[in-house]
Amino acid sequence: MLGGYRIEGQGAAEIAASVEQGIGAGLLRPGQALPPLRELAAELAVNPNTVAAAYRILRERGVIETAGRRGSRVRARPASAPRDLLGVEVPQGARDLSQGNPDPALLPPLGPALAAAAARAARRPTLYGCPPVSPRLAEAARAGLDRDGVPAGPVAVSSGSLDCVERVLTAWLRPGDAVAVEDPGWGSLLDLLPALGLRTVPVAVDDEGPLPEPAEEALHRGARALIVTARAQNPTGAAVSAARAARLRAVLAAHPDTLLIEDDHGHGIVDPAEVPLHPLAGHTGRWALVRSAAKAYGPDLRLAVWTGDRVTVDRALGRQRLGPGWVSHLLQEAVAELWRSRAVDTPAVAGSYGARRNALLAALAARGIPAHGRSGMNVWVPVPDETAAVARLLQAGWGAAPGARFRLSAPPGVRLTVSPLTAGDIPPLAEAAAAAARPGPARRYV
Repeated sequence: MLGGYRIEGQGAAEIAASVEQGIGAGLLRPGQALPPLRELAAELAVNPNTVAAAYRILRERGVIETAGRRGSRVRARPASAPRDLLGVEVPQGARDLSQGNPDPALLPPLGPALAAAAARAARRPTLYGCPPVSPRLAEAARAGLDRDGVPAGPVAVSSGSLDCVERVLTAWLRPGDAVAVEDPGWGSLLDLLPALGLRTVPVAVDDEGPLPEPAEEALHRGARALIVTARAQNPTGAAVSAARAARLRAVLAAHPDTLLIEDDHGHGIVDPAEVPLHPLAGHTGRWALVRSAAKAYGPDLRLAVWTGDRVTVDRALGRQRLGPGWVSHLLQEAVAELWRSRAVDTPAVAGSYGARRNALLAALAARGIPAHGRSGMNVWVPVPDETAAVARLLQAGWGAAPGARFRLSAPPGVRLTVSPLTAGDIPPLAEAAAAAARPGPARRYV
């Protein structure tokens, strides 16, 4: 069953470590079945409860999964093999549209904001015992949240969106709990959940966001949390419309104990006037809404502001105090300065990404390829075979992200990031993408 690899150990921790060593060495492959409890217990001459405890440790670490009578198997994508490793090396001379980065030309200069933050730190340095959140940043963030109709709540700061999501999930959930997630959705999130020992329940999406019926089914089946991307959804570009928000609120009203996390990573690159933001936050007793600075100001700032109900924020901040303590006030003050000086012209940035995105969508449609990209910087192209599509695009000089990075059960596709594109790039890229999407009919990603 194990292809010659022998699991060893007398205690649960030793057995679990032996399994992890086999996976790390490539001797136990993703999807490979592990021996039944009693069979492995007899082979190791230990109590079956010891093997059961070892398997429980491995499940909680996101290393294996158990599916009833099918037994326990190595996860198809263990936490040690992140999805962003799924892809191809883009050779020199080809255009890399696979990384999901913002256009550096649209990022503001950080020098003035960092200098202003350093000057404030010189006058009043941040020391132990200071509040974890800069008052200037909290005030600016809360003002923006109020303008967008986000319910009142304390402001917290994390080292990016994923850091916030992890802290909020661990504040309420335990290993083995299920989380409803968009499918296709953010690959880093799909890696994080099994690493926390949580189970993913896919919720199909269309251009207006998560579909209400699959969301309702996921919560009815016991998912304790729902994670929604407000706009610029990665990888499809979906944005929650007013009508879709109303239907999702009705779903949440029927499941008031659901933990809702709303990811608004498109803040600063999507104009609310272009794609209305209708937050779901506040429609359950447990909620959080997070806004990252990465897309508008640069990924290296590693900062996100978030809010939520007081208990959720208090729990997450309490755990944060036991680890990093706080996010650097130098970075917080720099972001506050960027907001104060309006360093990013959101309508102009949104318009720039929108022009490239819409031009590519139109060029693909003219070639009979129905792609998706309502907002943000990505376009999702359904394809019949991801491997073949990525290879064909690469041969034509374009690097694309395979949909396997983002999918659970959704049909295949490829993600193209429009940030590096010029107007002259659109026709040849559309021609290459259309060729990569054939043969076979185009498929919806829902």
